[in-house]
Amino acid sequence: MTTTATTTPATTSTFGALIGAGVLATAAASTATMAVAAAGHTAGISLDVADAPIPVTGFGVLTAAFSLVGVIIAALLSRFARRPRRTFVRTTVVLTVLSLVPDVIVDAGVTTKALLMLTHLVAAAIVIPAVAHRLAA
Repeated sequence: MTTTATTTPATTSTFGALIGAGVLATAAASTATMAVAAAGHTAGISLDVADAPIPVTGFGVLTAAFSLVGVIIAALLSRFARRPRRTFVRTTVVLTVLSLVPDVIVDAGVTTKALLMLTHLVAAAIVIPAVAHRLAA
C-alpha cells in the first residue's frame, strides 16, 4: 500500500509580510532614533529648535509616523509598480534626502542640525532595506 502525502506550501501573504516587516522596522527605527537623540542630548547636544525643546519621545513618534507612510508607499508600489523594489528604494532615498532640507534651514545650532539629520539617516537605514527586501524585484 502506498500513501501519497500532499503538502500544502506555506502561504505567507506578500502583502502581510510586507506590512509585518514594515511595522517591525518602524518600531526598530523609532527606538533607534530615540536612542540617538538621547545619546546626543547626554553628550551635550541641544535638542532645542527655535528655542523650543524637542522631547526624545518626539523623535520616536515622528519616525513612526513617517515610516508608516513609507510602508503605505511600499504597499501601493507592490500593487501598481512594474519594479516595486527599485521604485521604492529610489523614491525613499529621494524622500530621505528631501527630509534633510528642513534640518539644514531650521533655527538651531550646527550640532543640533547634525543630530537631527543623523536621526533621519538612522531611520532610513533601518526601514528602507527591511521593507525593500519584502518587495518584488
